[in-house]
Amino acid sequence: MSLDGAFLHIVRNELMPLVGSRVDKVYQPSREEIVLSLRTLRDGNKKLILSANSMSARVHLTEAQFENPQQPPMLCMLMRKHLGNGRLMDIRQDGLERILYLDFECTNEIGDVVTNTLIAEIMGRHSNIILVRDGRVIDSVKRITDDISSVRRILPNIVYETPPRSDRLNLLEVSADDVLEAIADSPERLSKKLTAVLEGVSPIFARECAYYSAKDVDAVCSELSDSARDRLRFILNKAKKALDGDAEFTVVSDLNGRKKDFCFINIEQYSTGMLISHCDSANALLDGFYSAAGKAERTKQRAHDLLKLLMNAYERVSRKLELQKKELSDCSEREVFRVCGDLINANIYRLEKGMTKAELEDFYTGETREISLDSRLTPAQNAQKYYNEYRKLDTAEKKLTELIAKGQQELVYIDSVFDAVSRTDSEADLAEIRRELREQGYLKGGVRPDEKVKKTAEPLKYRSTDGFEILVGRNNVQNDKLTLKTAKATDIWLHTKEIAGSHVIIRTDGKEAPEQTLFEAAQLAAYHSKGRESSQVPVDYTAVRFVKKPAGAKPGMVIFTNNKTLYVAPDEELVNSLKSK
Repeated sequence: MSLDGAFLHIVRNELMPLVGSRVDKVYQPSREEIVLSLRTLRDGNKKLILSANSMSARVHLTEAQFENPQQPPMLCMLMRKHLGNGRLMDIRQDGLERILYLDFECTNEIGDVVTNTLIAEIMGRHSNIILVRDGRVIDSVKRITDDISSVRRILPNIVYETPPRSDRLNLLEVSADDVLEAIADSPERLSKKLTAVLEGVSPIFARECAYYSAKDVDAVCSELSDSARDRLRFILNKAKKALDGDAEFTVVSDLNGRKKDFCFINIEQYSTGMLISHCDSANALLDGFYSAAGKAERTKQRAHDLLKLLMNAYERVSRKLELQKKELSDCSEREVFRVCGDLINANIYRLEKGMTKAELEDFYTGETREISLDSRLTPAQNAQKYYNEYRKLDTAEKKLTELIAKGQQELVYIDSVFDAVSRTDSEADLAEIRRELREQGYLKGGVRPDEKVKKTAEPLKYRSTDGFEILVGRNNVQNDKLTLKTAKATDIWLHTKEIAGSHVIIRTDGKEAPEQTLFEAAQLAAYHSKGRESSQVPVDYTAVRFVKKPAGAKPGMVIFTNNKTLYVAPDEELVNSLKSK
């Protein structure tokens, strides 16, 4: 699903009306993304996103809303300095290479007019965003040193060099017959050969050419019939027209609706195995294709420290639990010590100080038992020694049982916080979780006074098809507030069964919740849980009056009774349809 040079060519053509606009603002919502707010005369402000993320490298206009860091990164400040109020003069692409050059007319520190070029290299894991002036690098999203690459360095103040370019055919400059000649007698698969021969085409386009030509994505070049070659000529000419403005912007999704790939021509190779949809423009396609994944990736980057902290805490508690369970299993032998003490006391008249062992009849089993004795102790002292060992192990068992129960509860809590961090989509939610972890002692420094007075986010709000309001907690602290303070006794409480997730409340206003509302609320509980990607997720539900919080329990931890269970398969489309406007 990589953005190829051919698709980038169409994106560039759609962006050309922006030439003449000025840079109003520069943002850096994540480490590998730059967003330019461009001020145009006719259409107001437009947001242009440039991403160097290895999984979603791209350039396109976007309607997405970005939550920026409270403190702009140093690179963002530098971009603002060199691009602020600059006028976009041109957008260039070398052939169908996956590189866009955005030339800005700017004013430098001493008032001279200079040209700064923002270069977006869309090359998978080698993607980068580089700011260049007079052929020299000012800075880049990814600095490439000799340790990273011996072929090409990207560092401030060095001369910018374009990536090595292979000698391939540009579909805009050659005819379909030239392509047919280049692949004529090759023993390779047609799809593989086309990606090797043509510049800037993706595997999905090459496979579609093979499928359209020979009805076989694995067709071999040298085995193409004359009719297959004619069909290949036709689709190549169709692709040339698409690049000139007659494109069909196609999105390929799996049967669950998850977007998998895209192309600038219609896709038929998957038959009924995939869902096909279309968009009005290349920029709209890319914005819709990457927006959700990009938001998740930005949150993941911001939450990286928390996820690492929680994983380490989980592993530490797990190791401690294993040791405690091993010690607990050793305590199961405590009864042997008590029996030995009893047998010594029952036969004390037969024993003397200085003996190292004794053969005594076990009146519990009727068998003879050999008991070790300390020769330095009297028989009574030996009996007391066994009783002391028994009491020590008995006390240890009780303490270990208590510690293991607390450890298991802590694992459940850590898992719930990890799930909340994984699902959060805003910096404000992460800040709330950080405060929670400081309060619980997982983060150092305690809760600062300024953090306590910050306004917390509202629960997620949905409305069932029957008209009932449904509230979903964003994190453990909010789960507690929602269940124990906001909800009324007659409201319905839902939570995934033995799976970390959010508390869900159906506001009934004293009415009985219909089955459809219960089902939709269960869908929300399953979707906002660790079981989001699973099927047949069990969801418990009961009246709020049956939900209690044990004394001393961690945030989000409750007990409940009188519950029933529903089994649902999370449906993102249904969840989105229930969102309150």
